[in-house]
Amino acid sequence: MKRSQGIAQRSITSVSWNIVANLFRVAILFVRSVLLARLLPVEVFGVYALAGSIVTLTVIVPSFGMGGAFLHRASETEDEGQTAAVHFTLKLLFTLAWAAVMVVVSLFADSQVRTALLALTVATTGAQLTQTPRLILMRRVVHRRLALLDILNALFTTAVALALAWQGVTLWALLATDFVTMLLSVLLLFVWRPVWRPHLAWAKPVVRYFVRFGSRNFVAVLLNQALDRFDDIWTGLVLGETALGFYSRAYTFATYPRAVLAAPLNAVTGGTYAELKDDRRRLSKAFFRANAALVRTGFLLAGLLALIAPEFIVLMLGAKWLPMLDAFRLMLVFTLLDPIKMTVADLFIAVGQPEQVARARAIQLAVLVAGLFILGLPLGITGV
Repeated sequence: MKRSQGIAQRSITSVSWNIVANLFRVAILFVRSVLLARLLPVEVFGVYALAGSIVTLTVIVPSFGMGGAFLHRASETEDEGQTAAVHFTLKLLFTLAWAAVMVVVSLFADSQVRTALLALTVATTGAQLTQTPRLILMRRVVHRRLALLDILNALFTTAVALALAWQGVTLWALLATDFVTMLLSVLLLFVWRPVWRPHLAWAKPVVRYFVRFGSRNFVAVLLNQALDRFDDIWTGLVLGETALGFYSRAYTFATYPRAVLAAPLNAVTGGTYAELKDDRRRLSKAFFRANAALVRTGFLLAGLLALIAPEFIVLMLGAKWLPMLDAFRLMLVFTLLDPIKMTVADLFIAVGQPEQVARARAIQLAVLVAGLFILGLPLGITGV
């Protein structure tokens, strides 16, 4: 009972910290998105979105589902210190190999996309190596530092991006945000009162566990990123960078309603479900409460924004962004339901059944690919 009360209190505290952080973060990033939309050309967002989607999708390979393995409680991971060191070792090896491949791939892209791919590969490599301390905090369901990191990241990335954009810089105004994110993550997780001091270790039982569980979780994680990113890549390659610019901004602004509550909840549910996996009654209660909150807030915020969408685009972003109107309204429906899908996936992973998630996402991806060609070609980003 005490253990369950402890996880309940830690979950509530973590969600509270994340909600406060997200209120600041959403407000700051919203202002940044509006100002950058007015300052930068549409096609610049398309280049950044295309390169970012490629990097985000492919970096799942070196991650290999090990994050879910770290959060999932098992006998092999009871020693948190050893588990963290082994995770960091595997992460370092896999990420460096991925980065080398990405450098070669970028050589075949055109000038601007090549620049974006190389820059994002460097920034992402550094950020990936901070995943171990992040997972430690998530496993403990202690999110105060991560919430602080989110606030500082929103402040510093906004200051840098807007300063560069006002100086006439275009693509690098967006790319700079990824480097600031990487540097802040290193400082707050490894340097200032470090969560965990990085070192290498190799324990065969833990390695086998990461590979075995990761291979089961990897497919589900890869499919999830494919669902989120394949449409961006397809749009950029088939419809062009300008179309992707409209499409990516439609998605960005559609995510703001869910960021108020969905993002804080999704950040906590994985660790909470993992700790409660052996207590069916409390697990069911936690699952119901999380999703009930998502439904109630999501319908209210997304529905309101859908009603005022034309006025919102013209007054906040400018008339040049009106071509994204229909896609924006459709995106609001997607971003309303997506957080619920994520909490369901967290539940299956927490109880050790990632195959269920992979099966569902494989069906979703097949429908997505078919829909892109059937609707995307004749209807453009609205069809996508």
